[in-house]
Amino acid sequence: MKKFFLNELNMLFAIILNSIIISLLYFPQIGSYIHQQLEYVDHFFILIFLVEALIKLWVYKPKAYFSSGWNIFDFILVVGSLPVLINYIYPIPNTAVLLILRLLRLVRLARFLSFIPRIEMIIAGLGRALKSSVFVIIVLIFLNFLLALFTCHFYGKIAPDYFGDPLISSYTIFQLFTVEGWNDVAHVVSQKYANPMMIGLARFSFVMIVLTGGIFGMSLANAIFVDEMTMDNNQDLEAKMEQLGEQIAELKEMLTKR
Repeated sequence: MKKFFLNELNMLFAIILNSIIISLLYFPQIGSYIHQQLEYVDHFFILIFLVEALIKLWVYKPKAYFSSGWNIFDFILVVGSLPVLINYIYPIPNTAVLLILRLLRLVRLARFLSFIPRIEMIIAGLGRALKSSVFVIIVLIFLNFLLALFTCHFYGKIAPDYFGDPLISSYTIFQLFTVEGWNDVAHVVSQKYANPMMIGLARFSFVMIVLTGGIFGMSLANAIFVDEMTMDNNQDLEAKMEQLGEQIAELKEMLTKR
């Protein structure tokens, strides 16, 4: 078990090094010669990961190897990286595909999740939280759509940078939902009016958008998400309280019999 753990740490260390190499390849300051050497090192790491997968397949046998979700995850990424090596034998005309495959290998950093304590419970809680938040997210999307059309109709001509069309307006509404620079948007729109009543109505409409979508809507989605994520802890506490209640009831019964 200790040997297996050390091997996993070694491979994680190799994944980190490979991620650093990949990140260095995107620095334009690096000269062409060093860039080529880093490419060779990156391809060497692909060979290491390929050998690792083949050794595991030989040791554990295919049935046991593919019974692990992490092994399947690694195998798919390793197989997906093979065209990079094949490119030495048979040049691939569209190198953009190879660049995408290189970036996909960075996903292997997710292997660190396997070392997080109680990761299964965290993932299960995350799944419940996403399911419970779907309805709130749909409502927020629908609200965003309605407000985008509303603001595009009233403010599209006077503030085209923010509400020029439904897509631009939808992005601005999302910005208002996140309460990011909402007062700047309201200030730009209100400056276009000379009538004090129209200025007040414009400011009031933006305040209501921030309150409904930004403060109330986002807070509700966050509250539901956090509540579902912590449900496992609440269930453990409820189980312990129930067990304690049963023990107290048994103790009372024993005392009454005496």
